[in-house]
Amino acid sequence: MKRTALILALALSASPAFAALKPGTRATDFTTQAVLAGDVYTYNLNKALKRGPVVLYFYPKAFTSGCTVEAHEFSEAADDFAAYGASIIGMSADNIDTLKRFSVEACRNKFTVGIASKPVIKNYKVSLPIMGGSNRTTYVIAPDGKVLFAYSELGVKGHVSGALNAVKAWRAANPKGK
Repeated sequence: MKRTALILALALSASPAFAALKPGTRATDFTTQAVLAGDVYTYNLNKALKRGPVVLYFYPKAFTSGCTVEAHEFSEAADDFAAYGASIIGMSADNIDTLKRFSVEACRNKFTVGIASKPVIKNYKVSLPIMGGSNRTTYVIAPDGKVLFAYSELGVKGHVSGALNAVKAWRAANPKGK
């Protein structure tokens, strides 16, 4: 685990700032294997958007210190996001068995985690080449498929609060959810 953290720190210190999708950009649809409360199912972004905004957050590696803290923060705020009609999905390049455990232990059965395939990582501009997965980036995607909020930062701070503020603002502007 220490080696993974060191590799991540070195990769990020040598890399330019993350290049996230800009607000207003249309999010690319995807389907992936996902887990909620330890149960595997097929997740589709467009299907989730029919129910309301989606908080799509990418994280580098399950069970690393920052990713576990971030999952805890999202789980603590899950009811707040739901109150505004939003759902959450965390994405990493971890395998399904790891995600099963992470969904229960770190996500506390509160939200979905899914496999971020190479095409999804590329389409969402969240590549972290040295780790072979994604960086830490959070998006809020409106039901019309457009990115409302994008935040890329190695540190955990600001991801949950920024996403929640974006969802609240969207709800205020769309009280009927349209």
